[in-house]
Amino acid sequence: MAYKITDECISCGACAAECPAGAISEGDGKYEIDADACLDCGACAGVCPVGAPTEA
Repeated sequence: MAYKITDECISCGACAAECPAGAISEGDGKYEIDADACLDCGACAGVCPVGAPTEA
């Protein structure tokens, strides 16, 4: 199951830099994860300072 980014996102970009699949991009007010490209590895969740990426 792919990860998703909650509204807790502070748009710092840490998750996008860590994503090995390049599945994370800056959206409108927060970062977004392309569910089709997500590897479900959890790398984004491990670096997020506010815990915004969660398993969908």
